[in-house]
Amino acid sequence: MIVNHPVISFTSDTIFAGVDYGSKLAGTTVVAIWDGKSLQIVQSKKKQDADAFLQAQIRQYQVSWIGLDAPLSLPGVYTQPTQYQDYFYRTGDRLLQAMSPMFLGGLTARAMQLARTLAAEGKYVIEVYPAALAKHFDLQALDYKNAATSIPKVLEKLIQLFTWLPNSLELENWHQVDALLALCSTSRYLHQDYLVFGDDREGVIIV
Repeated sequence: MIVNHPVISFTSDTIFAGVDYGSKLAGTTVVAIWDGKSLQIVQSKKKQDADAFLQAQIRQYQVSWIGLDAPLSLPGVYTQPTQYQDYFYRTGDRLLQAMSPMFLGGLTARAMQLARTLAAEGKYVIEVYPAALAKHFDLQALDYKNAATSIPKVLEKLIQLFTWLPNSLELENWHQVDALLALCSTSRYLHQDYLVFGDDREGVIIV
């Protein structure tokens, strides 16, 4: 499901974000925000409510569009049992070999609730999958998600691909890299240069 999905209209000063979404209190949730001129990368703290943290950041920076790395819908069988048979995966999950929204359980429920809350505030939320964008750009060849020492090589590649990213970009961990990838997927979506996986009736993933 793409929550509160309008006909896309944005300008150079539209503020958008990408989110690497983690367990509620783990301190692994990161939001990357682009305001048209500068990039902000903010990570939650351990034992801090990640959902409250995200809402505060989105409000503070007046973010309009959010690419969230978490399932925003359940397999179609739960709402359209005559149209779907799979109780574990959506079409997009299978195409991308992503984890089941049912396996993720509470994280999926939190993400869906957060997306609805943000939509009620006039924000636009899309589901993204950083690992799929990393695969699309063959970041595995640069040791994506391996040792932290590989982060500079991955960032160098992303800066080449997305020239609006600052050249001096430095990140501390892979959660922050995934938030940046989520941001890049959101940018691709806004610029109508993206891949879509899944079924509109069931929920799609933007890459």
